[in-house]
Amino acid sequence: MGNLNEISFMELTSFSDSSLSLLAPAIAIILAVITRKVLWSLGAGIVTGALLLAQFKPLVTIRRIFAGLVEVFWDEGLNLSNIYILLFLLVLGVISSLISISGGARAFGEWARHRVKTRQGSQMLTVFLGVIIFIDDYFNSLAVGSISRPLTDRHKVSRAKLAYLIDSTAAPICVIMPISSWGAYIIALVGAIMVTHGASVDSPVISFLAMVPMNLYAIFALALVFCTAAMDLNIGPMAKHERAAFSGTLFDSNKGNPPGAPALEEDNDGRVADLIAPILVLVLATMAAMIWTGYTALAGDDRAFSILGAFEHTDVTLSLIIGGMIGLLFAITRLLRRNISGKIWMKAIVEGSRSMLPAIYILVFAWVLTGIIGQLETGKYLAGLVSGNISPSFLPMILFIVSGVMAFATGTSWGTFGIMLPIAGDMAAAADLAMMLPMLASVLAGAVFGDHSSPISDTTILSSIGASCHHMDHVNTQLPYAIGIAAVAMLGYLVMGVTHSISLGFVASLVAFIALICLFRRISLKSRSLTPASGHMVK
Repeated sequence: MGNLNEISFMELTSFSDSSLSLLAPAIAIILAVITRKVLWSLGAGIVTGALLLAQFKPLVTIRRIFAGLVEVFWDEGLNLSNIYILLFLLVLGVISSLISISGGARAFGEWARHRVKTRQGSQMLTVFLGVIIFIDDYFNSLAVGSISRPLTDRHKVSRAKLAYLIDSTAAPICVIMPISSWGAYIIALVGAIMVTHGASVDSPVISFLAMVPMNLYAIFALALVFCTAAMDLNIGPMAKHERAAFSGTLFDSNKGNPPGAPALEEDNDGRVADLIAPILVLVLATMAAMIWTGYTALAGDDRAFSILGAFEHTDVTLSLIIGGMIGLLFAITRLLRRNISGKIWMKAIVEGSRSMLPAIYILVFAWVLTGIIGQLETGKYLAGLVSGNISPSFLPMILFIVSGVMAFATGTSWGTFGIMLPIAGDMAAAADLAMMLPMLASVLAGAVFGDHSSPISDTTILSSIGASCHHMDHVNTQLPYAIGIAAVAMLGYLVMGVTHSISLGFVASLVAFIALICLFRRISLKSRSLTPASGHMVK
């Protein structure tokens, strides 16, 4: 394996100073949008990137692609992080199938029918669940989808709309919560930057909390998803999906069944607890595992234990698979008391695992492409665009844009944090130390926007899985909402940079947000005139 890596990297060329580094992600994204064939598009991006790295030598190109695939699972040892994520998806697929055959989903739908009487109500419940489950975006996307899907299906909410509600309460809430996998990672990065530049006497946690109201994209993305759910705002492609859903078509069946939607026989004696209890155990077990893995890391370094410290040093993917296995065992234990035949058990396990395979293929291809993009140094090229003779007044807005483009092109917000936060810190120290936190916050906001919008982002992919929605349908329907909030955030960062006032920047974004809601409301009402009144009770 070592020889393979040595051969594959021996003839690579650096593209950190060339716009060619954008070619591979651009081809993957453009083809995905045009053709809606995600695997083929990702494959085209992989081949393009490998050809560039290998200087168009066919044999070296094949080796680079094969090495990239191997590195997903083996990178100087087992790549446990990726393996745990894939195993967690399989486990979650099986849990979903077991919940289905238990009749829990059907029972929850019947229970909710008497309490949640409108489409808006089902959407609001989804949003509240997304905000409550803030420990990790991966877990958020999958758990909220499992709980909410029976209810939103009952009220004829399209799977594309459900995917948007899930995605818009995953990363945006995680990035502003200090006790989350995202918060811990960001606090560690910000703390190092603050120490390097002597920019603050406060603790990294206080600095992180101070940045929360400056994270304009996350704040207003959350505000928009609440408004969208409460007012049933449907714009662009989303309106088409919602009209189809109201007539009974929740997803485009011409594209086949979306990930996570196996058809299984359900027990007529199911109870609401058959749905809620396994998910609740999954949540609690995952949180406990995150604290335990963080405690283990702290104990190994002889540091004092704290909840925040545990979340900062937790092993998220290991915690997910531990929580997943505990949740699976719990679901199995509950079903053992039922009179369920071995044939149904086997079908649930097989179909639950199989339902996740399309998503796993997409995720693996996305990881291969991300590795190749890293070798092309796309992130460094985009970061280099920021440097030069730029007025400090425009830096927060420019950092937001560049971070957004980088996260969109690379499909990773965390990778963008790692590259852009130190750059923003250096630029703030050189230009105006008082603008350190706003500039760091603009990087966080831009990275979440880019990751939120990118078809090759693992968070976007997992949101599609959680909602059981065709992936490109989710990407296309979510994009108008994300772009609208990005424009709101850009205006705020421009005002913030010009006036050096965080309050004025926030107010500017607030005014723009209100105008955006009015515009979306107007567009949605025109679209709704083609659909029966969406607020009426579903009978």
